[in-house]
Amino acid sequence: MYKWLDERLDLTSLYQKVLRKAFPVHHSFFLGEITLFAFVVLVLTGVFLTLNYEPSIREVRLPDGRTVPAAYASILYIDSLPFGAVIRSLHHWSAHAMIAAAFLHMLRILLTGAYKKPRELNYLVGLALLGLTVVTAFTGYALPYDNYAVTATRIGYGIAASIPWVGGTIAEVMFGGEFPGSERSIPRLFSLHVLWLPLLLMALIGLHLLIMFKQKHTQPRYAERVAPGKILGVPMYPQQMVMMGILFALYVGIMTMIAGAFLAHPVEAFGPPTPNTPAVKPDWYFLWLYGLLQIIPASWQFRLFGATIGPEFIGGVLIPGILGIVALLLPFVDTRRDKMRYMELPSEHPVRTSAILALLVFFLMSTLAGYKIDFQQQGSLLGNNAVLWTLVLGGPLLTFFLAYTLMRIFYGKKRAEKAL
Repeated sequence: MYKWLDERLDLTSLYQKVLRKAFPVHHSFFLGEITLFAFVVLVLTGVFLTLNYEPSIREVRLPDGRTVPAAYASILYIDSLPFGAVIRSLHHWSAHAMIAAAFLHMLRILLTGAYKKPRELNYLVGLALLGLTVVTAFTGYALPYDNYAVTATRIGYGIAASIPWVGGTIAEVMFGGEFPGSERSIPRLFSLHVLWLPLLLMALIGLHLLIMFKQKHTQPRYAERVAPGKILGVPMYPQQMVMMGILFALYVGIMTMIAGAFLAHPVEAFGPPTPNTPAVKPDWYFLWLYGLLQIIPASWQFRLFGATIGPEFIGGVLIPGILGIVALLLPFVDTRRDKMRYMELPSEHPVRTSAILALLVFFLMSTLAGYKIDFQQQGSLLGNNAVLWTLVLGGPLLTFFLAYTLMRIFYGKKRAEKAL
């Protein structure tokens, strides 16, 4: 059978070119694979959820006599199915895992300079994947259509609508009208969440892997000493595929255990949408944006060419947009010491490493600002806007200068000792 197929499909050539591709063995490389595994689990669990979900806000009557939106009722139905609540929870936590793994994967790329020539294109594709993953997670926020989901999604709608000149159009495309209120909002978000955005993610993941296969991995620095000029690793088949299979099984097992132990988003606790706004906070990957919106004063508002520039646009669009533009331009600005094969050591680039550490502190301090109301209720000093602004702006600056100074002192001494 193999000979018959080989004569027609040239399987031997495929085996030599693809299945014998060398994969460097380093724990940080598995972050990209965990991201892929999370996406696979999201698709599989999403199929089950889609088959049992009604994307509509029409009123339906529950067996207990309550009248609720159909979308909310379908979540209750899913939770009533055997293992339905666990599968929905697995979908929820896998979304968190995918965003976390993708972020850590991007962090490794930044710290090791793997975005440089000739890998600029794949870096940009990876950046698009990270952003698209977050957007896809947001479109799933409203689908349970309980009080929490509606309140949290309303914040996103306000941010989209706040964009000058084109905000109304963007909000119309994403939400199908004013949210909440429009009957088209849930069907629109549902179609984006389960069809268009996943298809785009699949296309970008395929392109990302294709470019990686073509250009080959970067390698840990020790490979330069052990096998200079060669790929140091194991072949894709069978060694790498066995490791991937074991890692996938571990991922599914651990995430299923988490999903069963910590059931996600109990819709019954929040109840169907009401005019009352509950005290809710977004998930951790949006909490830093929420924190910025909390500390930007309402007075930060002005008119520009007939459009209103307000706090929602500044905190929800402008600041993230600036960070995104800097990330996009990075491989075309930082072109020193291009590495085509080996990862750079973070200690070799104190400015870049210190800037990345400062950015992480900015995210952490902005996330802390998301608890401003809680701090105010407790009478804590952190409930003060001036204190939070000091942390959000001063924390990253102090981190940068401290990290840069320590790295110059410590690694400067090490280089001097090596020279002697």
